[in-house]
Amino acid sequence: MDKYRLRDNMDRIIQRVEDARIKRSEHHIVQIVAVTKYVGPQEIRALYELGQRAVGENRVQDLKAKSEALNDLPLEWHFIGRLQKNKINHLIDLDPWLMQSLDTLELALELDKRLEAKKKRMDCLLQVNSAKEETKAGVIPEAAYDEYLKIIENTKHINLLGVMTIGAHTEDKETIKRSFETTYKIYEALKPHGAQICSMGMSNDFELAIECGSNMVRIGSLFFS
Repeated sequence: MDKYRLRDNMDRIIQRVEDARIKRSEHHIVQIVAVTKYVGPQEIRALYELGQRAVGENRVQDLKAKSEALNDLPLEWHFIGRLQKNKINHLIDLDPWLMQSLDTLELALELDKRLEAKKKRMDCLLQVNSAKEETKAGVIPEAAYDEYLKIIENTKHINLLGVMTIGAHTEDKETIKRSFETTYKIYEALKPHGAQICSMGMSNDFELAIECGSNMVRIGSLFFS
């Protein structure tokens, strides 16, 4: 991809994030995670040269291939996809900066067991299925607070840092907004228990997510279109 176009896209994204952030509060800080599942190491390197540090991948094997190809760069790798149990050890070995998609207590217990065996720790977010959509992973909103505390109480090697959600899959802005507001309320309730990150918003809804309180957005297609 042409690096000038990439820079223009990045400048536009940053400006839109900035405008949404200021609508929320001039003190509100938002981190952009570039989702790179459809591009290769060359595009990620170009993003790094433009100042982007946080990068998100959906599949463990892609995270492995790309992080190995770019191991000379101090990138902040985020795992944002559904984690299958047979891929847990592979993910631990890759030592991601943040695992955003911890979606059940059962997965947390299994991950903790494997982390203990490898004498490692992992920073994670609890994924909330805020719109209760059958196609999406995550804890339902009513159970999220209790599930979060259960993970804290029952694991020694997982450091929970907050919550993640995918906005409602609809064209209706009010429904999407409600899904973000639901997750933000859970995040607020969990702040006394160490929650610092509220990861909400993707390419098509990140401004709305920021206005609802998101402090981390996951943007892919807008970088590379």
